[in-house]
Amino acid sequence: MPQNDDAEGRAAGRLVDISLDDGGLPPPTPEIEQERRVAIFDLIEGNVFELAGGAEMRGPYRLVLRPDAHSIGLEVTSRDGGASETFRISAAPYAQVIRDYHQICQSYLDAVRHLPPAQIETIDAARRSIHEEGARRLIEELAGKVWIDPPTARRLFTLVAVLRVET
Repeated sequence: MPQNDDAEGRAAGRLVDISLDDGGLPPPTPEIEQERRVAIFDLIEGNVFELAGGAEMRGPYRLVLRPDAHSIGLEVTSRDGGASETFRISAAPYAQVIRDYHQICQSYLDAVRHLPPAQIETIDAARRSIHEEGARRLIEELAGKVWIDPPTARRLFTLVAVLRVET
């Protein structure tokens, strides 16, 4: 990603608004809703997101995530809402890592309620490892389309995972 030292350049390659178009999904549990809120807040506070290559549209950007039966659409628009571009992420490559992520998150919540700190730390390390795997896959899938840094990828993976909750 090109480097730019001025404040405007730093603001250009980032997301300034994120929303989830989840109208077709069951209502989220309180834990999932909290995860969504935290991920969106953290993304807005700090992210690196830049359309790759010779994209005409420049940031800062707005992002809408739209799940369907087999994928999640990432609709990227310019801050003013003028130009837009949509990318699709297939759900298939993420199915197992998302299942593992949801299971380990549930184990972590249960552990916090019932287990000593040493066991909680072990489960948390496993949770972070699965989260990192999902983020790595997201960076690979978006390569050539969108450049994101690892912290942004982790937060976006959280949103992908909460939109792919299997019922």
